Amino acid sequence: MRIHTTSMMEIQNSSTVTSSIQKSIVFENNEHWIGNILDSNEKSLALAVNVMGKPLIVHNMEKLLLAYPSINHVVFPDGMSQEINLLQSRFPFINVDEYSHEKISNLSQKESIKIPLNGAVTESSLNKFTLRVFYYPWDLLKMIHEILTAEVKTTTISKNASIAKSSVISGPCMIDDGVQIDDFNKIIGPIYIGKNSKIGTGNLIRHSIIGENTMIGFSCEMARTLMIGDTRVSHHDVLLDSIVGRKCWFGAYVGTTNLLLNNETVKYRLGNTMSSTGRENFGAVIGHGSAIGAGVIVLPGRQIPPNSIVSAGTVVSK
Repeated sequence: MRIHTTSMMEIQNSSTVTSSIQKSIVFENNEHWIGNILDSNEKSLALAVNVMGKPLIVHNMEKLLLAYPSINHVVFPDGMSQEINLLQSRFPFINVDEYSHEKISNLSQKESIKIPLNGAVTESSLNKFTLRVFYYPWDLLKMIHEILTAEVKTTTISKNASIAKSSVISGPCMIDDGVQIDDFNKIIGPIYIGKNSKIGTGNLIRHSIIGENTMIGFSCEMARTLMIGDTRVSHHDVLLDSIVGRKCWFGAYVGTTNLLLNNETVKYRLGNTMSSTGRENFGAVIGHGSAIGAGVIVLPGRQIPPNSIVSAGTVVSK
């Protein structure tokens, strides 16, 4: 697989385009190095990545409709029935098709917009939208931080959420239905906490997305981390600058370190090559369904494959 550079482009808002021109969205598969680490049930990143409680494909479609209200047609590569069914249910006014070379070739460039499935559309400023394509785990993490900063600008707490009076909510936060936050926590935004998640006692959580049905125990720290959801975190765990797939379990005193002692940029294994992430702070990538035993330390830039069992006291250094 080729090594890619991160790409970003601005999407022109339709207010400056002739509104009578109807638009088609062509979603495309791109090579990437993220693989199936996030969720065992989802084949594409468009479903596996959750953005504030929504699959990435839904988040992108909502933003694209703001930029181009005249969208009336979406096409996917063959074999993406889950994505097609999801968009048809969420956006019944849009015609959704699978790829056909004839149909694609019949669409003029003025009529169609190509969006990679490993891309995220964000509202960069008023009436301006940006597409960022992510090829690597650290790109995904950066994209999540950008979305949090761009879209969580005020504090929104569901009326069905429960927050102890002794806990402090600082900065813009989005706290979803059924969330329980116990005593003596500090939550620093921008942050999103997904449906039916529970935050135990005495935790510090900063600048992260916590997916639905996640349970965090006692005296943990979490910063700049993406948790897909359905994960259990025990107590005295520290997860920094990391990505955690769905349905993981962490014993007590687990740490993902995020900084090298020599202050060099963190390296990450891509195939047989250790490649620079270009970041001084990057933690771990932990695949879905993994169980991490008590006292495990994961060194910066390490990947734990899906469905792994890491024995208590292990130092993950390879």
